[in-house]
Amino acid sequence: MVERNGSNFVAHIPCPACPSSDGFAVYDDGHGWCFVCGHYGDSNQEERRQSKVNHDLVKGGSYKALAKRNINMETVKKWGYQVGKFKGKPVQIANYKNRDGDLVAQKLRFPNKDFLFIGDTNDIGLYGQWLWRDGGKRVVVTEGEIDALSVSQVLGTSWPVCSVPNGSQGAKKALQKSLEWLNKFDSVVLMFDSDDAGRKAAKDCATLFPSGKCKIAHLPLKDANEMLVAGKTKDINNAMFDAKDYRPDGIINGDSLWDVVTKEDNTQSYEYPYHGLNEKTLGIRKGEIVTVTAGSGIGKSQLCREFAHFLLQQGETIGYIALEESVKRTSLGLMSIAMNKPLHLGNSTAKEEELKEAFDSTLGTGRVYLYDHWGSTESENLMDKIRYLANGCGCGFIVLDHISIVVSGMENGDERRMIDNTMTKLRALVEEVKIGLVLVSHLKRPEGKGHENGAQTNLSQLRGSAGIGQLSDIVLGCERDQQDPEMANVTQVRVLKNRWTGETGIACSLEYDKYTGRMTELAIPDAEDETNPFPVEKGEF
Repeated sequence: MVERNGSNFVAHIPCPACPSSDGFAVYDDGHGWCFVCGHYGDSNQEERRQSKVNHDLVKGGSYKALAKRNINMETVKKWGYQVGKFKGKPVQIANYKNRDGDLVAQKLRFPNKDFLFIGDTNDIGLYGQWLWRDGGKRVVVTEGEIDALSVSQVLGTSWPVCSVPNGSQGAKKALQKSLEWLNKFDSVVLMFDSDDAGRKAAKDCATLFPSGKCKIAHLPLKDANEMLVAGKTKDINNAMFDAKDYRPDGIINGDSLWDVVTKEDNTQSYEYPYHGLNEKTLGIRKGEIVTVTAGSGIGKSQLCREFAHFLLQQGETIGYIALEESVKRTSLGLMSIAMNKPLHLGNSTAKEEELKEAFDSTLGTGRVYLYDHWGSTESENLMDKIRYLANGCGCGFIVLDHISIVVSGMENGDERRMIDNTMTKLRALVEEVKIGLVLVSHLKRPEGKGHENGAQTNLSQLRGSAGIGQLSDIVLGCERDQQDPEMANVTQVRVLKNRWTGETGIACSLEYDKYTGRMTELAIPDAEDETNPFPVEKGEF
């Protein structure tokens, strides 16, 4: 609500700029603001204005039970809530007193539900605050005076209850003004209206208090008075005692998690095609991001195709987004694994029936979906495609090869920030749609020996952003010396990060067979064995 320094709310009146009958809030310095349409202006310049503060309080008010509100005589007398006349019009009078018990202001309620504050509002706190001693076990705060009377009546007018003077929009400011007094109680229960404005105001106000102090009550009807009129007095009482400690969204008390921790975990793991990798990781799971990284030309894409084919054999539906190759190349790659022949080289002697068999066991299953990107790799567009592959096509696992090209076409040249943003979106998306994501990432070139010459991979070398490693569940580094005459076709797979089991280190060695186009697992030699494809040189450590 728009306010000026030192100004205080006076009344709600009809707005001069919209049809609202009570949306224009008037303040005692003359300015006003409509919470319905946002119109701002000086109230003394408005055609449909209401007079500024009248410091002459209504005298001669009387006590009368509020039959329509189901509020009895004992309650109105306790609270000093009267009926009377203001300028010839009948009004209900909420008398506001200061901490010394002196009457300083009145809030008048007209039959058309307009409100007007008269008197000195600078010295008022919460409505009813003067009724209670300082401190105690519990105080209930409502959104309006009638609701405060309603709760008080249900509690036998003996429990501390107060109301904010200006509804949900002024609630936080009102509580700030009386915060010292409220904090003297063991707990503060906010019993605001059950509409959107009330729920939002309750959460905003709850942030004022130390952890564990503030509780938010939930009512099945709009407010406490509706509950009273409906005869649901027991529910008001229960709402107060059952009110839960406020915690920001996502914060959970551990004492509420017994059912969660004792429930059997049904997380299913799927196998990789390599025994050593399965031993280290216990497989791959939905909800995980597995990042495969290596130097240029080491075999990242081929390894991903091996993963995808093996998951397909386990009955899973696969989405494949290969941004550096055509759909045909990806398709032939998957069929090549099924046939044990590198079909993409074009010199295969495979018969048509063999090709059809390979097609039927891969693409023809109806469980492989590919993205024909046509050069369109914008991050948001890609997120939509992944979401559709998961929700629309039923893909349980998706391969994205590779992340660097996703951000390469963006206009902003800050690669680190763009990769951070993309990884954050991917992490959230994987959690949202419950898929397993196999992600390819490049490495930064190290000093000295390059990755293409067998240099060891590590997390700090992930190109572009540390967020790739931080937001991945598993990171696999592939190492190969392309120029070694004997070991040029042997790739060592190293687990660089493993959130599931914590085990890291060398998982397996894979040999690429140029005749079959496959990567098959070799026995890992002992560290002291001279045949170790990547021996540690003396003096390296």
